[in-house]
Amino acid sequence: MSFTQEKTEHYTVLRVQADKLDNSIAPDLKSELLLINKEGVCNVILDLTDVRYCDSSGLSSVLVGNRLCKNANGSLVLTGLQPTVKKLITISQLDPVLHIVPTVSEAIDYLFMESIEKDLNNE
Repeated sequence: MSFTQEKTEHYTVLRVQADKLDNSIAPDLKSELLLINKEGVCNVILDLTDVRYCDSSGLSSVLVGNRLCKNANGSLVLTGLQPTVKKLITISQLDPVLHIVPTVSEAIDYLFMESIEKDLNNE
């Protein structure tokens, strides 16, 4: 399997352990994100540290994950973007749509801050 998961009460860290996020593993990533979503997880940190190349099918799977998390009132946060992957996201004009932070620990902080904001807005 090209993925590892670390589950906590508030989020799941999904690490893609492959050089390429292309049509050979993008369908598996979509399936993994759907399974996580069906388990009731609404916050996913997608760690792409090992990914050196991403194509449109890989990007599509990331967008599916983003939509699933949003629909569950949560967030998908991308971390560990390599320059080539970051460039693809920028060229595709998806950087304003996706939450991107450099590290997993920053993604965790981001999710906790977002959770606090939602709680404050609900009061």
